[in-house]
Amino acid sequence: SGVFLNLIGNLAFPLLLIGGLFLLSRRQGGAGGGPGGPGNPLGFAKSKAKFQMEPNTGVMFDDVAGVNEAKQDFMEVVEFLKRPEKFTAVGARIPKGVLLVGPPGTGKTLLAKAIAGEAGVPFFSISGSEFVEMFVGVGASRVRDLFKKAKENAPCIIFVDEIDAVGRSRGTGIGGGNDEREQTLNQLLTEMDGFEGNTGIIVVAATNRADILDPALLRPGRFDRQVTVDVPDVQGRTDILKVHARNKKLGEGVDVESIAKRTPGFSGADLANLLNEAAILAGRRSKTEISLKEIDDSVDRIVAGMEGTPMTDGKSKSLVAYHEVGHAICGTLTPGHDPVQKVTVIPRGQAKGLTWFTPGEDPTLISKSQIFARIVGALGGRAAEEVIFGRAETTTGASSDLNQVSNMARQMVTNWGMSDVGPWMTSDGQQGDMIMRMMQRNAQSEALQAQIDAAVKKISDDAYQVALAQMRENREAIDEVVELLIERETISGDEFRDILSKYTKIPEENLKAATASIV
Repeated sequence: SGVFLNLIGNLAFPLLLIGGLFLLSRRQGGAGGGPGGPGNPLGFAKSKAKFQMEPNTGVMFDDVAGVNEAKQDFMEVVEFLKRPEKFTAVGARIPKGVLLVGPPGTGKTLLAKAIAGEAGVPFFSISGSEFVEMFVGVGASRVRDLFKKAKENAPCIIFVDEIDAVGRSRGTGIGGGNDEREQTLNQLLTEMDGFEGNTGIIVVAATNRADILDPALLRPGRFDRQVTVDVPDVQGRTDILKVHARNKKLGEGVDVESIAKRTPGFSGADLANLLNEAAILAGRRSKTEISLKEIDDSVDRIVAGMEGTPMTDGKSKSLVAYHEVGHAICGTLTPGHDPVQKVTVIPRGQAKGLTWFTPGEDPTLISKSQIFARIVGALGGRAAEEVIFGRAETTTGASSDLNQVSNMARQMVTNWGMSDVGPWMTSDGQQGDMIMRMMQRNAQSEALQAQIDAAVKKISDDAYQVALAQMRENREAIDEVVELLIERETISGDEFRDILSKYTKIPEENLKAATASIV
């Protein structure tokens, strides 16, 4: 009897645990979880994809602006799903996958929603991070379950957002080939290969890190098409602003084309946020419509942060004013630099003052002279401090400027071949892993490293000498601009150029760039 009681005691806890789980499973299933559903604690291996038989995303192609090339590609995909016989009749194969690549906020997810809205076919959406759990095999099981449901509802669309969470190149995880994420990726590759014929299942994935994706994922037959969704140009920004301005009450003098020229480099999400911030400002100021003042203040807030308390200390304000005017002078007088938009001594974020420049439309094609001009402009603040107050009185205010100078000068040498070291790359500009970059640097000879450091120093030294010379030669202009800046706290680029042109000649190309940027 003692042995029997001991056996019952040992089995009691496991039996109670299993019974409790079974009752919980039944209760959750009855409450709507269903077998293997989201309420079932035993259904964690099932796909978490959101499923819509009749997509109601609320987004159509007319709601997507600024990405006309990408829209054209996806209109063809929608045509594949609606009328596949047009393509199969001539032997065409429907693409199995489309990869959306681009920076954050450019409209990749919005495009996927528009495809679902236009095609009117069942739509599965899931984030890459939802595949992987702490339990081995769960991710692969979820992939199998997702594709099983997709085959049952074909033709359909599977949208995987942030696919880099599961599609990163294999062999870099701690667990090697047995890593849970790698097992999930292997299953995804198998499922995409397993499509037979024109099943009508199209996988649309989005990422902003295409460089780290596994090559096997990118080959034709899996993701047949890669569509780049980049930040919009001025026409794209105008179209995007028109979409987001539909429900905004803009003032009489507000023109979306002017706002587009004022916001180079802004993504679609940035532009949506800009108009929303402007609307909030207008409401806070008890206005019934959004004026250019709200737009201008919102741009400043998004780029540089909240407006701080104006400085009251005369010496600090004077030093910041000379520092900012130094940037403006060097930028305006060095050929190839972007035009000054405005100069202010009103603090924003971590900055005590700011000099705004309007960058050109194409940031991917920058010449050596333009980069050197940017280095001169960045050193203008430190040069002004040294010329006006003396070397012993230079401040820490130039720390971020010096960081930019170091980065630009080093990239000129190591990435862009713009130095005496030679027209070749001494570093992998695409290498994002810090450890790999350190290993790459250690693989270089000491002589080459010394050459690189010397070339970087020479570029910085040459630029600083140019900045110092411009400060010394234009002292009267600097003093007049600073006097006006301290009085008004903010001056426009046109006001600054009007004063400067009385004392010296501004390079013709810089004047043309300033005229083109006027909004």
